[in-house]
Amino acid sequence: MKQEVLRTLRAILGREHLLTAEEDLACYSFDGSGGDILPQAVAFPDSTEQIAAILRLADKHRFPVIPRGAGSGMTGGAQPIHGGLVLVCSRMNRILEIDTDNLIAVTEPGVITGELQSALQKKGLMYPPDPASLKFCTLGGNAAECSGGPSAVKYGVTRDYIIGCEAVLPSGEIITTGVRTEKGVTGYDLTHLLIGSEGTLAVFTKLTLRLLPLPEAKQTFLLLFSAIEQATELVAEILQSGIMPCTLEYMDHTAISVVRKMLSVPLPDSTRALLLLEIDGSREKVEQQAGTLRKFLAPRPVTLQESTTEEERRQLWQARRSISPATFSIKPHKISEDVVVPRSKIPDLVHYTSRLALELELTILTFGHAGDGNIHVNIMIDKTDRQEYARGLEAKKNLFEQVLALGGTLSGEHGIGTTKAAFLPLEINPATMSIMQRIKHLFDPNNILNPGKIFPEESEQFADHLGDQR
Repeated sequence: MKQEVLRTLRAILGREHLLTAEEDLACYSFDGSGGDILPQAVAFPDSTEQIAAILRLADKHRFPVIPRGAGSGMTGGAQPIHGGLVLVCSRMNRILEIDTDNLIAVTEPGVITGELQSALQKKGLMYPPDPASLKFCTLGGNAAECSGGPSAVKYGVTRDYIIGCEAVLPSGEIITTGVRTEKGVTGYDLTHLLIGSEGTLAVFTKLTLRLLPLPEAKQTFLLLFSAIEQATELVAEILQSGIMPCTLEYMDHTAISVVRKMLSVPLPDSTRALLLLEIDGSREKVEQQAGTLRKFLAPRPVTLQESTTEEERRQLWQARRSISPATFSIKPHKISEDVVVPRSKIPDLVHYTSRLALELELTILTFGHAGDGNIHVNIMIDKTDRQEYARGLEAKKNLFEQVLALGGTLSGEHGIGTTKAAFLPLEINPATMSIMQRIKHLFDPNNILNPGKIFPEESEQFADHLGDQR
């Protein structure tokens, strides 16, 4: 990066908010999927105007800008694969407004998701999207990836709660999108175009969020099964029965084994799968739904346990949210996928992954958001074993092909980034891909904003899209 550019960046940000030392750059060379490519610099802006000035400079001098929240993304979206400037929004971490009358919040992109939820709970309100990383992920990153979480089965995902935004285009122009009202149809829906665009079209600087009243009551259940098929087949039946859980999570026996010590209640040795189910709403509604659930499960081959204290519930959720990092007790690396299939096809998907694990001599575990068909498939490998690594990549490609054959999609909440870019043409036809790429060119004609993400680059093959996943 030219010294002239660095001098201008220091003038925009202040010297202390621009990093160029190699040891500092190393901290921003990777995200949750791994990676180790150093950027040329790291910037910490504090305002919309600073971001606009940075992007005007980048557009003029043609250097890449990579927006970054907390770096918790799992598909390489925050990796500086072409070098350039990593734009970290952690200083823009203010909750600007909580409008309790109209159930709206306005925040900056660096606000930690869990911290917003805590602030809202004190006012009897909730922001439903709850990714597993909520204690450290940011709202801007959630918006870029359209994050989901366990509550999506009832409440939906990030795009259902962001009703407007302020954002900076690669040209440095500042745009505002959306409304503060429950309804609004004025021109194209640019808000939802930007949600899930993975930092390739614009940089969020303010987010307008729709809120809900906090439910009066919540009840948590563990459903234990002696066979995986019993658990996966029951998911669609539960939702067809008139029971509306706010969360319906699934773990196979391997996922259970890596967090068993964290669980608040002992599990029978025969447990091969479990469902973690919660019901929320008014006390009357929760009691009615809980009774319906008990009656529904009574004749079925399932052991039902009920969480009786808030501490038990907290430990259950700590265990669930710890599965992904805990898997490294099995192998030092993994290929982490977040595929989605129709709920009725979950048994087919889980059966296929079991067969794939046997055929390729791999450990493959499944867990995740069964209520909306979003299953996390972790293919555990040791990258130093080249044959095992190759089998892992083969399993990934086979998994994607099977998911699409079942009527599913390659990603439910992690996005495409770099690790899935080469596989995007398996799902998106050429005409649709062309429209997407033309939109990218319209927003970013000089390709300075997060280049190399989402769309496969010409040199890419199906071979190695794991990165250095940790």
